Amino acid sequence: MNMVAKAPVMRVRPSPPIAMLAELTHRCPLGCPYCSNPLELVKGQDELSAAEWIDTFRQAAELGVLHLHLSGGEPAARRDLTELTKAAADFGLYTNLITSGIGLTEKRVTELADAGLDHVQLSIQGSTEAMADRVGNYRGGYARKMAVAGWVTATGVPLTVNAVCHKQNMDQIGDMLDLAVRLGARRIEVATVQFHGWAEKNRAALMPTREQVECTTALVEDARKRLEGVLVIDYVVADHHARYPKACMGGWGSSGLNVTPSGRVLPCHAAESIPSLEFQTIRDASLSQIWYDSSAFNSYRGDDWMQEPCRSCARKHIDHGGCRCQAMALVGDAAATDPVCVFSPHHAALAQQAGRDAASRQTDFVYRGGAGGACPDRCMEYSAAGI
Repeated sequence: MNMVAKAPVMRVRPSPPIAMLAELTHRCPLGCPYCSNPLELVKGQDELSAAEWIDTFRQAAELGVLHLHLSGGEPAARRDLTELTKAAADFGLYTNLITSGIGLTEKRVTELADAGLDHVQLSIQGSTEAMADRVGNYRGGYARKMAVAGWVTATGVPLTVNAVCHKQNMDQIGDMLDLAVRLGARRIEVATVQFHGWAEKNRAALMPTREQVECTTALVEDARKRLEGVLVIDYVVADHHARYPKACMGGWGSSGLNVTPSGRVLPCHAAESIPSLEFQTIRDASLSQIWYDSSAFNSYRGDDWMQEPCRSCARKHIDHGGCRCQAMALVGDAAATDPVCVFSPHHAALAQQAGRDAASRQTDFVYRGGAGGACPDRCMEYSAAGI
């Protein structure tokens, strides 16, 4: 049984959240080896209903949320995706659909645009059909993604390409940038895989080498100059080869929140991996109560919780001590300095392990969802019918 962490006394009331990630479902036809969703997925029958999601969107808008990210799993697995999108748009929320494209048809894309969808982020697992379909473990996935990109841009809805990179596809990043331009994307996210959830099972097959990271970093910097005014490039560097951690979520409970398919409200995507915290659901309390008053959200706000060397570090208001979930996973203490940080006593061990993983010749993936990557919910059965 999880113990409830005692919330520290907050001297300053936090600002309202700017963004909310709504994980509409954990159902997904892909089996990506770096999936960061929890190992124990929410079943379809336990998902929030359309009415519950719509009320959550209303509460989010009243709380001050501006950006709503509709995600999953694969959000297109929800038959009511268009209804949910329209409701969110009617509340004045900027709606961003984060999708693999599988489950979308030209008809559904047009309906979503008509419902007020503001933006689409389309994941593409490689610049070639062979790589993309292999990583996603879904035959025909690349072809569908190319079609979806065309349907999206035809509606005038802005398109971002999500390119998760790792050891086995990093040499394709230059081609991915060119592909994004050809698809009419306005932005691309080049994000090095994060080792949460399922990705931990594939560390040796996914961990890039330091040389790969350095080459990719240089390539991205050159491309930013070459493609200025054409394509915005966001780049998330590999944590395990860095000297300092990222400012995860801009600081715990400071600017964004996540809602899981069952309505559990989290400060970040992987927060449930911290066993000392207990998270409320939207069925238990209002979004406002959870954001301002819950012990989970207040546990790592500010810097009163920090240990040394974070407590006296000049960077503590820049990176906020790094990722709490990563500290929990690698050190067993969510309040510890993120081992990515060069000042952490665990940094050397992390770097050595990353080096061993990167040097591994393992290429086979342990796919999520088994052969074919299909979920038990088989969301593609109805997408083929154009629903």
